[in-house]
Amino acid sequence: MVDPHHLAHWYPTAAYLYVLGLDALALAWEYLRRHPEYRLDWLRRSRRPDVAHRWGLRLLEDPALDARDAHPAWLPSHAAVVHLYPDADPPPDAVAFAFWHIPGHKQLIHDGKGLALIARSPGHCLRFVLAPGLEDGMAVAYAHRGGAAALARSHAPDAALADAKPRPTPAALLELHTLQALDATLTGASLREVGEGLFGEDAVADWYSDGGLRSKVRRLVHRGEALMRGGYRRLAQLPPLEKGRFAGDAKRP
Repeated sequence: MVDPHHLAHWYPTAAYLYVLGLDALALAWEYLRRHPEYRLDWLRRSRRPDVAHRWGLRLLEDPALDARDAHPAWLPSHAAVVHLYPDADPPPDAVAFAFWHIPGHKQLIHDGKGLALIARSPGHCLRFVLAPGLEDGMAVAYAHRGGAAALARSHAPDAALADAKPRPTPAALLELHTLQALDATLTGASLREVGEGLFGEDAVADWYSDGGLRSKVRRLVHRGEALMRGGYRRLAQLPPLEKGRFAGDAKRP
């Protein structure tokens, strides 16, 4: 049985279902916000205003907010973020910016540099940066890091969400289990307790003879710690950590 002392927020899998719909940037935030040193930096932010850059952010974001409510401003802009500009010389078939026709739940945020728009639907997330002067109904031009116009157009505001999948992918389930395992270990749960929380009491009945399950749980824990201690930067398309205290953390399993 799992020790009741460890029955914290990590135990109910239902609390993690939102993770199944997160994109890479949102997942990066989920791992970063769990880092103990990031949480300390948030508490000390009034005395260290420039510390956000060490974590790949323009501004510190509250680690108590999960990816549904947080709006971390990553530095620099991720390739998945499409920049929208008024098209000064639009072609006849130019696409118009139509805010209310963008599918999904929409959020407008000022990220410290400009106005950002996030549109979320089940299994899909569209991210835009809106240029000053862009108004509803204007012909719009697209740009994003990497310069692939076709990719930018595939993320256009009027793009259909036909690829949204009703069932979670194996990759999405991996992230859910990884975050759950990470939270469990951060509260002091043993590997066996993590296994029971993720896969049920029956699954761990033969814990000491089931080397495959023990290895699976151990890999999830190690993966979560590695992503929290620097691996999140790859998800956010940030450069690798520089040598120093964060680099040392990133190498720990």
